[in-house]
Amino acid sequence: MSEKNIVVLAGDGIGPEITAAAVQVLEKVGEKFGHKFNFDHKMLGGCAIDKFGVPLPDETVEACKASDGVLLGAVGGPKWDALPADIRPEKGLLGIRKALGLFANLRPAVIYPELADASPLKKEVLERGVNVMVVRELIGGIYFGPRDVLDDGKTAYDTEIYSEEEVRRIAKVAFDIARGRRKKVTSVDKANVLLSSRLWRRVTEEVHKDYPDVELTHIYVDNAAMQLVRDPSQFDVLLCPNMFGDILSDEASQITGSIGLLPSSSLGSEKAGLFEPIHGSAPDIAGKDIANPIATILAAAMMLDNIGLSDEARAVEKAVGAFLADGYRTPDLGEGKRVGCAEAGRLIAAYI
Repeated sequence: MSEKNIVVLAGDGIGPEITAAAVQVLEKVGEKFGHKFNFDHKMLGGCAIDKFGVPLPDETVEACKASDGVLLGAVGGPKWDALPADIRPEKGLLGIRKALGLFANLRPAVIYPELADASPLKKEVLERGVNVMVVRELIGGIYFGPRDVLDDGKTAYDTEIYSEEEVRRIAKVAFDIARGRRKKVTSVDKANVLLSSRLWRRVTEEVHKDYPDVELTHIYVDNAAMQLVRDPSQFDVLLCPNMFGDILSDEASQITGSIGLLPSSSLGSEKAGLFEPIHGSAPDIAGKDIANPIATILAAAMMLDNIGLSDEARAVEKAVGAFLADGYRTPDLGEGKRVGCAEAGRLIAAYI
């Protein structure tokens, strides 16, 4: 029997609903496989602002650093939109990524056969297969570079900055992952315009020399966006700077049929990784029991993989597949046996 300490950051909007479903599934995993998961619920985002006046309390950071893994729901909402940028909920999300050194964000996009009709792509395109891993650099680039609003209030700037070391470490992650997949990395940049992209391309090619068994190609981000919907089967691992990866992974989510299906993991220098759905807090549907918890449940499976419980992770993935194969659908997934968020969590747990 193993014992693991998991911090749960439910966050805002639908966050408490989807994390509750994932926790229920993890509890069933513990019961079936003989593990004990200790869940420590902490605050991040708007809920933390309401209680503590800051989006990322120190006690949340310390708990996350001491944990084996962090399960996150989502943060933000219109309630906090008028706050200054340095105390908005999203600042807490960026802060926890930085505090844990989470430089690598992994976002898989896979088509479930049962949901092929939910994809906007033609059947003949889907039949070629969709299995893409977006590897997104997470704590550099334009989201973290210098920014300011000039004195006149009419001009603002954000700066894209990358160092060689930042590019090198995320490139290594992409090549390592590709070795366990189809051995193909497509690096996304805008090297025809941006100096930071030229550095990105040069360093990626240097790292590639240590991976002669992996194919490397480069693609401009605008072409990548086009090719991803034209023929996603051509991609295996997409290596992306922070903002490009943010955008392309959301595009990939729609190829699969719903953004409610895609999980992500953020890994780095600390022991604990951060595992979350790629979607936002969806305040318009919060409290209505209609959110899709599958992305969060699959994020929990990624966490199980990361803490050495691979058989348990596969059991969760199979349970999600069985849930879909039996015709159950949350409202975002179209026609079928309609279930809400809580019932979806209960049923998937029952399939474990």
